[in-house]
Amino acid sequence: MSVVDAIARCLFVLAAFGFFCLVGCHSSSAPLPAAPSPSAASPANASSSETNQQKATALVSSPKDAWPLFRGDPQATGVAGGALPEKLELLWTFSDDNGGFVATAAIADGTVYAGSYDGNLYAIDLETGEKRWAFFRELGFSASPAVRKGRVYIGDTDGELHCIDAKTGKSRWKFTTEAEINSSANFHNDHVIFGSQDGSLYCLRADTGKLVWRYESDDMIQCSPAIAAGRTFVAGCNGRLTAVDLAKGARAEEIDIEAPTLCTPAVAGPMVYVGTTGSTFFAIDWKQQKVVWRYQNPERSAEFRSSAAITPGAIIVGGRDKQVHAVDPKTGKKIWTFAAKGIVDSSPVVVGARVFVGTSRGRLLGLNLKTGKKEWEFEAGGSITGSPAVAAGRLVIGTDDGDLYCFGAK
Repeated sequence: MSVVDAIARCLFVLAAFGFFCLVGCHSSSAPLPAAPSPSAASPANASSSETNQQKATALVSSPKDAWPLFRGDPQATGVAGGALPEKLELLWTFSDDNGGFVATAAIADGTVYAGSYDGNLYAIDLETGEKRWAFFRELGFSASPAVRKGRVYIGDTDGELHCIDAKTGKSRWKFTTEAEINSSANFHNDHVIFGSQDGSLYCLRADTGKLVWRYESDDMIQCSPAIAAGRTFVAGCNGRLTAVDLAKGARAEEIDIEAPTLCTPAVAGPMVYVGTTGSTFFAIDWKQQKVVWRYQNPERSAEFRSSAAITPGAIIVGGRDKQVHAVDPKTGKKIWTFAAKGIVDSSPVVVGARVFVGTSRGRLLGLNLKTGKKEWEFEAGGSITGSPAVAAGRLVIGTDDGDLYCFGAK
């Protein structure tokens, strides 16, 4: 690899992790409309706080045989619906010598879909690790693919969202935005929703790519939208969590989260959980438009770029403090931390009684959900920033040096 190629590759990886957001968030998009007034506090609301937090544990699990979205399900809970064998073994490795896998793979219909920053979106047989097809874009992919109804949707670093036939790898349509797309797509009815670094959230017809509505924020959107209760939830460089009405494409609720974020919000009932580059992890009641609690590492302040996995007993999130954190959903108090010995930008996934997450030092960890004790480990070598994809008894995860690993039972 030449010096020029090496520099270009490094710059691409930095962009994929939200580098532009950190060095200066900006947007050329139109100003937001006026926000609605926050709901007034009342004795009834105060007394129902604990009930609302308990409702936050009502999760929607992803199907056992598929991981079709970045965080598994539309609410972005990061919880697998299926199981993994007690003893995980490496089944196959798929390598891209010219690129790397910095985003989470998708799994559907026995196929793994993974975008590489060398410009290829790959379809790989889940059973064998053999390539079925590759769809090429010169500038590559830093967003996760999303799969629905025989189509794969993925944005590229040139600002185009592609709709690709899942069986053949042929393009069905593409839609052009004004900047790079790091956001992964989500779905509502017959629509596909995604964000762009041009500061806009887009809603398109999933079958044709026709624009339904465009919501303009006042800064870049790099997180993936979560969907629940007729809303899509996005957070971005503007330091706010915004709930957009899916029917109208207009802002419905908004809460100040004090700093930019690269994290996808996780939604459960009236609660949304998201971390920021301001080293704070938030629990937010989106209906009342208020912060319920904040969590920080009192010993080592560091950014959260990892999206959370939410369960009834604990919320799990990784930090740039090189730790994995388990936090009480009701109080925001620490349950346990695990010293990962590397930055944890990878978003954890809960599978049964275990948590799986990767680190910048190439360690894939399996931790006990209740105690945080390490139960399994794999040394991948290259940095892991994407999160695990879990389906059909398999776990798939990639590294930035171009290896995609599949684990299961032999």
